[in-house]
Amino acid sequence: MVRQLEADILATPSKGVALVTGAAQGMGKDIALRLASDGYDVAINDLPNKLELLKEVQSQIEATGKKSTILTADISIESKVKEMVESTVSQLGSLEVMVSNAGICTTKSMLEVDAEEWDRFFAINTRGTFLCYKYAAIQMIHQGRGGRIIGASSIASKRGWEMGSAYSGSKFAVRGLTQSAASELGRYGITVNTYAPGFIDTPMLADAANSVASGADRAVADKAWAGMAPLNRIGQTADVAGLVSFLASSESSFITGQSVSVVYSRRSPLRVIFS
Repeated sequence: MVRQLEADILATPSKGVALVTGAAQGMGKDIALRLASDGYDVAINDLPNKLELLKEVQSQIEATGKKSTILTADISIESKVKEMVESTVSQLGSLEVMVSNAGICTTKSMLEVDAEEWDRFFAINTRGTFLCYKYAAIQMIHQGRGGRIIGASSIASKRGWEMGSAYSGSKFAVRGLTQSAASELGRYGITVNTYAPGFIDTPMLADAANSVASGADRAVADKAWAGMAPLNRIGQTADVAGLVSFLASSESSFITGQSVSVVYSRRSPLRVIFS
């Protein structure tokens, strides 16, 4: 019985191919695993220094009976993104879903952010998302059967926060990019949306917390951030993966140009921490 069940899982046809950037950990990892459980073969991307983590994610994907390939690349470099999409197609056969998840976040006063830091935020969070959208769209148009392009926005893209000018600015830009791309690509049957997480329990959140609080104060920060959400908790990566699963599905076929919040924030996070 167990062997037959395993055989049935391995014989289940794929829904198609998804490519997830920033998939070595956090939200990207859970998104990749959720899409694999939904029936997609999944290409996973992150920086070269995350290779060992990517191998662990690949093993978990393949344990579901789906195919997976690892593509290390910096999404801020155009030639690397083009090559990443081409490699996805050559190794897995097609591209139905692009999830541009990779991004960076730090907390720093606008008065302390220099031009180099500002440019880095926009290179990764905004240019990287644009490049993923562009080359995924080119491939999907070539295939001629539509597709799903999904980006990572943030609730910080809907209201600018103190200590987050570069991050909020880059994510506001992603929202505008998404709306424009949705208008342009709809004629090809391609939807373009973003998920806009609030405070999700990820390594990125831990890094942000450590930049504004340390030691015993970190617990105070976590409690304050959880208290900003009406549900009085920090979100989990599975909460985001569930939304991405829906946006990638046929049920979302008439939803495009949207930035869907995963949690509502009642007030600015850093105002809470420092008040």
